[in-house]
Amino acid sequence: MDTQKEALRRIINTLANKNEELQHFLDSVDGTRTGLQEESCKVMSELEAELEKLSSALEERGAQLRDIIKEEKRRKEAELQRQLSEGKAALLSCQELLEFANQSLTITNEEEFLTPSRSKSVPRAPEIDVSSCVVRDNSITVAWRPSDGDGPIERYDLEHRKANRGGALRAVGESSWEKISDITDTQVTLSGLKFDSPFIVVRVRARNKTAAGDFSEPVAMETKAFTFGFDAATAHAELKIQGDTVTWEPQGVKGHDARLRGKENKNSSRNATPSPNKTAGSRGGRERFAGESYTVLGDQEINGGCHYWELRPLADWKSFSVGVAYRGSLGRFDQLGKSSGSWCLYASQWLQSALAAKHGNRAKALDWPLPQRIGIYCDHDNGELMFIDVNRLRLLHVFRNRFLQPLVPAFTVWCGGISVATGLQVPSFMGNFVSSNHSAAADQSL
Repeated sequence: MDTQKEALRRIINTLANKNEELQHFLDSVDGTRTGLQEESCKVMSELEAELEKLSSALEERGAQLRDIIKEEKRRKEAELQRQLSEGKAALLSCQELLEFANQSLTITNEEEFLTPSRSKSVPRAPEIDVSSCVVRDNSITVAWRPSDGDGPIERYDLEHRKANRGGALRAVGESSWEKISDITDTQVTLSGLKFDSPFIVVRVRARNKTAAGDFSEPVAMETKAFTFGFDAATAHAELKIQGDTVTWEPQGVKGHDARLRGKENKNSSRNATPSPNKTAGSRGGRERFAGESYTVLGDQEINGGCHYWELRPLADWKSFSVGVAYRGSLGRFDQLGKSSGSWCLYASQWLQSALAAKHGNRAKALDWPLPQRIGIYCDHDNGELMFIDVNRLRLLHVFRNRFLQPLVPAFTVWCGGISVATGLQVPSFMGNFVSSNHSAAADQSL
């Protein structure tokens, strides 16, 4: 009996050991399955992030290509339209000349044939009426007087080009003439111009049924405006400067998607967007902004006078600041509006919408919808800096300060981008804001 019990105990112990081994095996299989699931989720998350990043890049490149194609289509259509207009004008002149030749062949009287005809005369050059020409709101209205005794004028041609000097109008290096044809009035308005040269030179000629006359004496019209670019040497290492746009392209956060499409995975840092208060550090020259200051300065100083430029946020923007600063007052890690030498308007739609005016580390919240087109007006002599919602023609904020040093335009961009329009005159609508501001300042001083 004891022998049988002992054998039974050995069997039970063996079964217990086998059960424990089996349990360990099952735990190992379960751990392997769990690990496989976690690794699979991680790989899928990384793959999704990579696909999202690739989709964003393809979409962005597609948008760029569409813009290029549209611009090229517009340019070619305009060129073809110009050629078509000139072809029609040449055909009309040929038809009229052929008609005149046929009429001349019917003349049998030699004296009449040799007598100059009014229809054979070439119109003389018109005279540009400088006193009636107007330069306003980046548009130029050119008026002229036709010469007396030229007979009926069918139409006029006007040519214009940019120039660096008002005197030597044919200097080497000036831009080529741009032409406007088939003008039936004695004046025309050129609108939507960028005044990035000191002068625009214009000239005009008349056409009758037979031929085109000589051009008038060129007249140089002053087109003074504030034109500047971005000083790339100051730009934060994660800001990309391209023409008149600045975009935020982080380099220190692996796999970051600046478009923030909302497909964030809490277990993966690939989709995590760093806040504006965090950065991977700067890699740049001594002049570059670094750290939390995603800033770039303009390359032209404001020493006096009144100047104006505009800013538009791009479609995927999250936060930006625009204003002016004393160049020497900003350290590499300084943010706009947090020093005594910088003034800015701050806008954000990260987490929640915010609009504020900042200066000297103080912020004033502004109760107004986020503007899509901001005008910046700087009167250095009178110490005024105004921000305008151009689409709604609303004064957002005005800083009054005695500017003791030259100012430079300054911009901060975090997530997304902005575009800046320069070469703009101070628009006429600013007169109302300036006069109202002066009246309010006078009332406060009473």
